[in-house]
Amino acid sequence: MADAFSRCRYRKGNHALPGRVPHAPEAITAQRICAGREWPVHHWNIRLRDRAVVGKAEGGDIIRGREQGRIAGFRVVMSWPQSGFAPQPRPRGSLRARLAGIAGALLIVAGAAAVGVVVTAQVHAPRAPRAAAGDTGPSGQNGRSSLPRSLPVAVAIPAIGVRAALLHLGVNPDGTIAVPSLNTQAGLAAWYRYSVTPGQIGASVIEGHVDTYHGPAVFFRLGALRPGDRIDVTLADGTTAVFRVTGVRLYLKASFPAKAVYGAAGFAALHLITCGGVFDDATGHYLSSTVVFASLTSARPPAGRRSGG
Repeated sequence: MADAFSRCRYRKGNHALPGRVPHAPEAITAQRICAGREWPVHHWNIRLRDRAVVGKAEGGDIIRGREQGRIAGFRVVMSWPQSGFAPQPRPRGSLRARLAGIAGALLIVAGAAAVGVVVTAQVHAPRAPRAAAGDTGPSGQNGRSSLPRSLPVAVAIPAIGVRAALLHLGVNPDGTIAVPSLNTQAGLAAWYRYSVTPGQIGASVIEGHVDTYHGPAVFFRLGALRPGDRIDVTLADGTTAVFRVTGVRLYLKASFPAKAVYGAAGFAALHLITCGGVFDDATGHYLSSTVVFASLTSARPPAGRRSGG
């Protein structure tokens, strides 16, 4: 009995090739013509080992008359409808690409939502209203009282929850006023050492940052002070100089009244300064300064003197 495959031929285009499909570097589509029947065949460039099976009838199914091929010991069976050609395989990785695209879109949406939350949750430093402008002069009848010179060591402002140690700073090489380090000393304030000490006749100046790249700094709520609020400055001799706020004002840095803030005063004045107003993203600086004006109202002696007196 002749082998079923020996009486079949394959056709590709207009070329008839007897016996078997030639080895090709890529998949080809061919037709198997045998016993008046045609089956579409898709050649996958995989060579299976075919052996004749004794006792198989001729003209059977396409997988009859030959033993089914095996790869690495596994039986390989490929079938599709006789009326059509084998379906084209899906591109490998297409599902993975779709999943990656979906994941990327979700990450973009989540990132945008996070930015929105940060922007909406951002807390801005309070600004002094016009009603808090008050006066820059002395408070009441205590304008002529003063204290002997003693270096300041700490400042406390109960109304806004501030209690900070004081640095003693001067000017930078370029002539600007030196301020505490934004990275390591944002929680500290600084007394301008070329001004009078707090309680002496004249203007004593204390400066501090309003915020940092990570959050509020020591004078973040300075703009929330109002006339009448108390400021306590502890001096090196143990005395606490007590000041009362007379006014809170916002000045553009381009027209900052340096003479009124740093200049001479005929009473014991205290001026607190920090940044405020609009933040300029282009320069990384605030466009204005918040200035608190206060005057000496009383003094508390050191604790030991009070108990002994």
